[in-house]
Amino acid sequence: MKVSQFVFYGILFIGISSATAQEKTSLTLNEAINLAWAKSNEVTLANTKVKTKKYELESSKNTQYPDVKLSGQYLRLANADINFQLNQNNSATQEPLPLVNQVMLGQLNAKLPIFSGFKIQNSIVANQNLYEAEMATASQTKEEIAIRVIDYYARLYKAQKTIELLKENQKTAQQRVKDFIQLEKNGIIPRNDLLKSKLQTSKIQLSLDETSNNLKVINFYLVTLLKLDSNTKLEVREENFTDFQMTNIPANELPALENRKDLEAIRFQEKASEANIRIARGSYYPSIAIVGGYSALDLSNVITVQNAMNFGVGISYDLSAILKNGTLVKLAENKFLEVQNSELILTDFIKMQVKKAMEDYDLALKQKIVYNEAVEQATENYRIVKEKYDNGLSDTNDLLEADVEQLSAKINTALAKANTIQKYYELLSVTGQLSQTFNIAQK
Repeated sequence: MKVSQFVFYGILFIGISSATAQEKTSLTLNEAINLAWAKSNEVTLANTKVKTKKYELESSKNTQYPDVKLSGQYLRLANADINFQLNQNNSATQEPLPLVNQVMLGQLNAKLPIFSGFKIQNSIVANQNLYEAEMATASQTKEEIAIRVIDYYARLYKAQKTIELLKENQKTAQQRVKDFIQLEKNGIIPRNDLLKSKLQTSKIQLSLDETSNNLKVINFYLVTLLKLDSNTKLEVREENFTDFQMTNIPANELPALENRKDLEAIRFQEKASEANIRIARGSYYPSIAIVGGYSALDLSNVITVQNAMNFGVGISYDLSAILKNGTLVKLAENKFLEVQNSELILTDFIKMQVKKAMEDYDLALKQKIVYNEAVEQATENYRIVKEKYDNGLSDTNDLLEADVEQLSAKINTALAKANTIQKYYELLSVTGQLSQTFNIAQK
């Protein structure tokens, strides 16, 4: 009976473990980034703004086409008392007046702008550049979303790898505690050594709990960004994050000044500001348009007018603009200077970002080399100390210290590898090449 129960609970445990494992979702970094691009609110908002600017551009283009207006009226008239004074002298021969009880009027008017101080053309130019700027801003949004995904993805990998190494070390520490308990019972080691080994096990458990908590928080951040179910548990497989070649590493800020979409957006805004200056100056000129129309009138029992067509040229000139428009021109010119200064500030900021990213990447490469050497040294040191301890040539403090150093070296090595990749992507991001990299990967 006991054997049957043991088998039953064993199968149940395996089933639960399998179900838990099935709940985990594995995504490559490329899949995660493209999922974020497709579902994130920020990208959706950016794309909506692009459509808004596109419609504004189309609206400005429509102003160069004729305005055509069709109107019609039908009026029912009361029986008015009409007295024609011109017919009073020969009232003897005056005929009775017709009954006028309705009037119908139809008009068709057209107006085609010919010249408006170049306002129409410059308005189209301004909106075209604002549309291009919004598209560049949307691309920059995708760049920012991508680096956020990479940050969460890297932190998730680091937490998972740390937990894996801590659990491995925890097994060793727990076994050491069991061994020390027997040794202490037999009087081979003092109780103090047993307490030290238990203390180390407790510290490992605390680190494990803290890292597990961080893992849950980072996992929630990432699944929220990707618009996945909040209960989804993401698993970063090592081959999905670390197995790739780091190529096209920027050596200076030139790629950033050519590729950064936020800088491109502000340059388009600068062109739009120049067009707005020309629009403001356009008020100094008169407006000329070709006008034409067609009218039809039917006043019942009195008069009928058909084919009343008109055609000509209309001109208007706002004389007050000569005095008032100077302020609007200065306002447009000052906004242009604001955009120019913003471009200079952003350019300097980009140069600083690139310099820091390059230095951080170089530091990560150096740390990776050092940590790889350190893990070999720490592993060999632990082996030597363990051998000495087994032969009574080293004490418990040396053994536990060597074990901690070995664990620390393994964790640092794993994190350094992930950190190098993360810094590489950050360098691509500040030089405006990150989205391009993943777009190529998607193709």
